[in-house]
Amino acid sequence: MTQDERVYRVVTNDEQQYSTWPADRDLPAGWVAEGTEGPRAACLDHIERVWTDMRPRGLRERMGQPG
Repeated sequence: MTQDERVYRVVTNDEQQYSTWPADRDLPAGWVAEGTEGPRAACLDHIERVWTDMRPRGLRERMGQPG
């Protein structure tokens, strides 16, 4: 297996869900760059630290609980 040396960015959508996306590719519709870029593992570590409530924003709002 080869090591992935691409640069990734952390992206979020309207539901405040997180993902990684190759930095050299256009973002898919509905996703925006969150500001973190680097190796995929570093981006995933960042997501693990900041995405503490996996429920979509809409569900949190319906349940009356802030994110």
